[in-house]
Amino acid sequence: MTTLPPAFDLSADEARRIALRAQGLLGAPDRRGGVRGVLRHLGSVQLDTISVLARSHELIPYARLGSVGRRTVEEAYWTQGHSFEYWSHAACILPVEEWPHFAFRRRAYRIRPPWSHDLPDGAYDTVIKQLREEGPLTATELGGAKNGGEWWDWSASKVAVERALMYGEVVCTERRSWKRVYDLAERAIPDAVLHDDLDDTECLRRLVRLAGQALGVGTRADIADYHRLKGEQFDAVVADSGLVPVIVEGWTKPAWADPAALAAPPRGRHRTTLLSPFDSLIWERARTERIFGFTHRLEAYVPKQKRVHGYFAMPLLAGGRLLGRVDPAREGRTLVARQVSLDGPKAVAPMAQALREAAEWVGCDSVRVERIDRPELTADLVRALD
Repeated sequence: MTTLPPAFDLSADEARRIALRAQGLLGAPDRRGGVRGVLRHLGSVQLDTISVLARSHELIPYARLGSVGRRTVEEAYWTQGHSFEYWSHAACILPVEEWPHFAFRRRAYRIRPPWSHDLPDGAYDTVIKQLREEGPLTATELGGAKNGGEWWDWSASKVAVERALMYGEVVCTERRSWKRVYDLAERAIPDAVLHDDLDDTECLRRLVRLAGQALGVGTRADIADYHRLKGEQFDAVVADSGLVPVIVEGWTKPAWADPAALAAPPRGRHRTTLLSPFDSLIWERARTERIFGFTHRLEAYVPKQKRVHGYFAMPLLAGGRLLGRVDPAREGRTLVARQVSLDGPKAVAPMAQALREAAEWVGCDSVRVERIDRPELTADLVRALD
């Protein structure tokens, strides 16, 4: 790989602030752009089945904009063809203008489909015909998603429509009761972007550039991971991506930055908020540790007796730092802080603020604290919540 010599030296603090601004968590929130502005700015919002306070794709704009209505969030994502769901960092909501950038992945799936399911003759064409005549439809409406067996025991219609989704002939246009709603891409994607004209190199170049812009500054692994690219794919295009090499204090690996992020020092108000574990600010553990000195692991899939911080521990962001975390739950109109971890007394006031705001957002009118890792701070947190 040929790289340019680093043009900038950044302190660790400068890199942290650049990353926060790039992720929309430092500076004035883009209220005019709203939820769609957040999506376009980040380029990818991860979906996940877990819902505690709310689902992760709702928590992402909340962290940046504050108490935007949850119905408003869903409508902003899914109405008028503004977005689509596809495989990016994981299953993600993507701005519709990024459809051409994933042509490389659609081609790869068509050539080397990652399927272990057999598909009966004619099943694929039957699903396409049904969508053309009756769509948009869920898998249930297409004939049922399951055969009645284990979790992956998909029906033929479910296998067929998911295959068509990977190929790009079908698109997920919304989630309805968490079920994917499928439609033909030719009907759901605007004509201006409905094409696979970009070759693989151009797709990768654009995605690397956009990932670098969304992160502000990152290593090879950081930037490639944003859309789950391979390291060698990053290597092939980074020199032409527009990103510039930088040296970051304390980082042991080469880094690249968005030149626009280097043009002006990041300034403005820091958000105080709880973050989804699937937030793109922190979804990559090694990057989170490097930038914030904060080790975070989603423990939802860890056996209960082995959990340290709780099922869906949400990190607390305040003053541009990660100062603790809370594992929340809801009981009626009470937000329950089942387990709170605090870095120290300085984290009490921002944790109380973040809990009160989150409670109000989800329609709770009280907060109950069950357990704190620093018992001596319990009374202070309870008082701050009053």
